[in-house]
Amino acid sequence: MASVARSRLLELKKVTASIFGTTFNPTGARTGNKILRQRLKGEALKDYYLPKLVSIKMLRKQWPDMDFVDEDEEMRLENVERAKSRGKGAPKKVRVKPEKRSKK
Repeated sequence: MASVARSRLLELKKVTASIFGTTFNPTGARTGNKILRQRLKGEALKDYYLPKLVSIKMLRKQWPDMDFVDEDEEMRLENVERAKSRGKGAPKKVRVKPEKRSKK
């Protein structure tokens, strides 16, 4: 039984790919097509978490004359002050650009 020429097989694969809407990849190169065909997960992840209904920032904008206390922000500021007192805070910003070193 005679075997079919490689070029004819490639033509057949190309035609079947166009008919069935698949990609034609004769070299077998990695294209990432498997990942790109998958459904996007963004909406499902977004819907998993409940939306934040009201925040302290929104309340302050709405009623600037009222005094709202953001306990989370207060706690964060206390932690920052505690870290600074132990020498673990963020470094101070440099106000003067460092001098350029001359090439020797």
